[in-house]
Amino acid sequence: MGILRVLASSMARISTFRSYQIVLLLTATLAVVSFYYFGSERHSFSSTTKRIKQTQASHNANRNDVDLSLGTRMEQQEGKAAVEAGKDDTAWKADARFGELENYHVLMMFTKVDKSKGLQEKFQLAMRSMAKHGRFLEGEVLTLHFVSDETSRELGERMLPELLLDATFQYKVVFHDVSVLTEKLFPIVEAMQKHFSAGSGAYYSDAIFFLSVAMHHIMPAGLCIRQTIIPYSGTAELEQNKQVTESWSPTQLLTCCFLAELKRIVQLDLDLKYRSNIRDLFQEFTRFPPGAVIGISREMQPVYRHTFWQYRKENPKSRVGEPPPEGQPGFNSGVMLLDLEAMRSSVLYNQLLQPARVAALAEQYHFQGHLGDQDFFTMIGMEHPELFSTLPCGWNRQLCTWWRDHGYGDIFQLYYQCEGPIHIYHGNCNTPIPDD
Repeated sequence: MGILRVLASSMARISTFRSYQIVLLLTATLAVVSFYYFGSERHSFSSTTKRIKQTQASHNANRNDVDLSLGTRMEQQEGKAAVEAGKDDTAWKADARFGELENYHVLMMFTKVDKSKGLQEKFQLAMRSMAKHGRFLEGEVLTLHFVSDETSRELGERMLPELLLDATFQYKVVFHDVSVLTEKLFPIVEAMQKHFSAGSGAYYSDAIFFLSVAMHHIMPAGLCIRQTIIPYSGTAELEQNKQVTESWSPTQLLTCCFLAELKRIVQLDLDLKYRSNIRDLFQEFTRFPPGAVIGISREMQPVYRHTFWQYRKENPKSRVGEPPPEGQPGFNSGVMLLDLEAMRSSVLYNQLLQPARVAALAEQYHFQGHLGDQDFFTMIGMEHPELFSTLPCGWNRQLCTWWRDHGYGDIFQLYYQCEGPIHIYHGNCNTPIPDD
C-alpha cells in the first residue's frame, strides 16, 4: 500500500507539469543525444598537425607502398578521447583530447632556418633519420615542439609532410613563437648571459640560447602558443581554467592547461642523425641518480680544458677540464634530457640560477664562455655534479675535431674516444655525418 501511495503521489506531481515544461525536457534530451552522437566524430588535431596530415594524404594517393595506418590510428584515438581538462595525469600524458595516449616530448630550435640552406639540409637529415628508426607502441605519441620564427615556421610546415611521410608512429607537431619565449626568458637569464654569450653584453636575442636552463619556469607559467592545439568546445573546460587570465581566449586557456602538465622533455640540436629508436632515449630518465635533474653527455673535445686554463693553473691537482673517466671534461648540450618536474622541485638548482650565485661561480672558476646553456651546465657541474646524469657517449657521438688541430693533438683522443653503440651522430661545427 505504501508503494501505491508513492506512485499515486508521483503521478499526481507529473500531471501538474505544464505542457511547455514537457517540451523543454524533450528538447534538452534531444540536444544531449545529438551532442554525443555528432560530437564523437569531431577532430582535434593542432592546426599544424592537421595540415601535415592532409598534405600526407595527398602524397599517399600516389604511393602504393606507404603505411596508411598512421592517420587512421590518430583519428580513432581522437574519436575515443574525452575532454578531461584539469585531470592530474601521470608523466608524459597527452593533452585533454589525447588523454589516453602517452606523450614523448621532443623540442628543437628552429630559427632562421629559412635563411640557411645548411640548416635546411641538417633538418632534413634529422627528421628523415628519426622517422626511419622511430618505433612507438600503440597508444603512444611523439610530440615534436619547434621554437621558431614566423618565416621558418612556414618553411617547416611545408617540409615536414615529406620528411615524416614514412613515419610508422603517431606524432603531433607544435610550433612555439620564439619572440614569446624570449620575452619570458630574458628576465630570468639576463644576468648570466654576460658570462656565457659570445657578445660582450646581455643581448636580448641571446636569451633563447638559455631556454633549457629555465624551461621549468617557462612551461608551467601559462605559455600560450599562437597555434591552435585544442579546439574549445564548451563551458565546462572554461570553468576548470578559472586560474588563467580571463583576457585569454578559451582555446588558449585549454592550451595552457596542456602545457602546464609537461613534466619531461628531450631537447635536441638540429645537426643530428639518428641511428636508433628515439623512444629508447627516454629510458635514460629512469637511470637518473637521486638529485639529478638533467641528463647530458660529456664534451668530447678539450674545450673546457682550454676554457678553465687559469683555474687549472691555480689548482694543478683539480680534475676540472681533465679527460674521462676520472676527469671533468664538461658537457655538450646537443642532446639533453630535462626532468622539468625535478628542476622545479630542486632547491639547489634554482638557487644556482640566482645572479649572485652565477657571478660567484664565474669568478671562482675564472670562467668566460660563449656556448650558452652548455657553458652554464658545465660550470655548475664542476661544483655540483650530482645535479646531472651523464648519458652514454653513444647518445651524442660528437664528430667535431677542431681542437685536435688547434693545440691539443697530443691528448685529443683521450676526450674523443667513445666505446659502445652509436645511437645519435652529432655533426657539430659543421662536421659531415657518415652515411650508414
